[in-house]
This record gives sequence, C-alpha cells and structure tokens, in this order.
Amino acid sequence: MICNWCEQQGAFETLDKGYWELPDGSRAVEISDLPSIQCSDCGMCYQTDELVGDVEEQLMLIDTSKLPTSFSYKELMSQERLLKKNYFDINRYPL
Repeated sequence: MICNWCEQQGAFETLDKGYWELPDGSRAVEISDLPSIQCSDCGMCYQTDELVGDVEEQLMLIDTSKLPTSFSYKELMSQERLLKKNYFDINRYPL
C-alpha cells in the first residue's frame, strides 16, 4: 500500500486511537480501535478521508451527550441514529 503522506510503498492497515471534538464543541473524545493506515517508512499513522467522514457523520446523527469520554470505533458506529443521514452535508449527499 502507498502512504498518502510520503507516497512510499510500505503502508499497512492497523488500529489506532484518535481524538475528535464533538460537533457542538462541548468536549473532545477519544476513539480507540480506529481503522487506520500506518506507514513503515515515514511513521505516519492516519485515517482515510472516508473513515473521517463516517465518524463525523455518526457524531452528527447520534445523541453525543450519552457518550463517555473514551469509547471504541465499533461502539460509536453502533449508536442509534436520531436521523438516517446528515441532510446538511451536500458533499456526501447532493440534492
């Protein structure tokens, strides 16, 4: 796999943790076991744009007041949504 940062061969899929600010700006949370890409050449660990979009969409569509400070990616994605999709994201859901 080619690294998006250094463009060298040697990137691989892994699980890492990440930090997100909640959409309302009230606090930040830690997400563990987050599907990520790690580069053995430059050492960068990052998430794909698609995954970042999925996490941000999920955070927009659930009751974040019920979230603890730290939880896993699977726990986040299993939360019941208040809406089916983020109707305000015209990039992901054009009219």
